Amino acid sequence: MKNLILIGCLLLIFTSCEKKPRYTQNSEQIEIVKAAINDYDYQEWEKLMSHYADTAHIYYNTRSNVLSPKELAEFHKKNDVYFSTRAFEDENREYEMVEDNNGKTWVNFWGLWKGNLAANNKQIIIPVHITYQFIDNKIVTEYGYWNSSELQSELQKINTEKSATDSVQEPQAVEDIQEVIDIKDTEDLE
Repeated sequence: MKNLILIGCLLLIFTSCEKKPRYTQNSEQIEIVKAAINDYDYQEWEKLMSHYADTAHIYYNTRSNVLSPKELAEFHKKNDVYFSTRAFEDENREYEMVEDNNGKTWVNFWGLWKGNLAANNKQIIIPVHITYQFIDNKIVTEYGYWNSSELQSELQKINTEKSATDSVQEPQAVEDIQEVIDIKDTEDLE
């Protein structure tokens, strides 16, 4: 009888505990990330910053150089000067929210970033992974990773071509004009 009561109590305890899913593809935090990506795509910088805690740390392809939410808009504007268009492809976006073993909430984003260079309209496509940590529905930490080697190579090629074109178009210095005038003046005297 004791065993039956003990087993009943254990069953009651296990069935009454509500387990939150540790992984989901539908959450309020995912909707916040979707809004942040949309704000980036449409260059809505004030809206983008509103998704971050004031003390958030943002790391792009680094673990040492940190951006604050206030620096985020300038970072993106500085990079946007090279592009006539740029955005994440709508059909290639994936989101998931996980709760790690320490109880921290993270949203992972995978997408294809596509941009056309302003200088030559070359299209660059870069796979991107960003993970966002949330506290009280605000982004407090963001890590973004992507391989920008194709973009850097293309920008370097554009700069090299521009330098070559600029050097051809520069007028040659004419230093011997004075000598020609001097010779002509000397011939007139003879």
